[in-house]
Amino acid sequence: MANEVEVLKADQIEDPEEESLVIQFKKPYTFEGKVYTEIDLSGMEDLTGADMIAVNKLMSRNSPGIQIMPEVSAEYAAYFAARAAKQPIEFFTGMPPRELMKVKNRVMGFLFA
Repeated sequence: MANEVEVLKADQIEDPEEESLVIQFKKPYTFEGKVYTEIDLSGMEDLTGADMIAVNKLMSRNSPGIQIMPEVSAEYAAYFAARAAKQPIEFFTGMPPRELMKVKNRVMGFLFA
């Protein structure tokens, strides 16, 4: 009938607020001779608390000092994204600042959502 309302299950509704975990680069990014136009961070879904702790330990070793909220730093995001994307940290530290900020924002959005 024309007046019937279709009922959707919760898993059928796409959340417009949820961002894709694939980040598109503004310009192609070359790392170790390979050209990238995007990076897939969907591996964040599979990381655990142990990964977060490991990232904190890496940061403590490489950047000694007290950090109140390390998970909001670009460095933390780079280490976390490196684990998720199975890339070396240099992949992220070598990218243009705007692209690293996209990564940082996506990691923070994922962690604090």
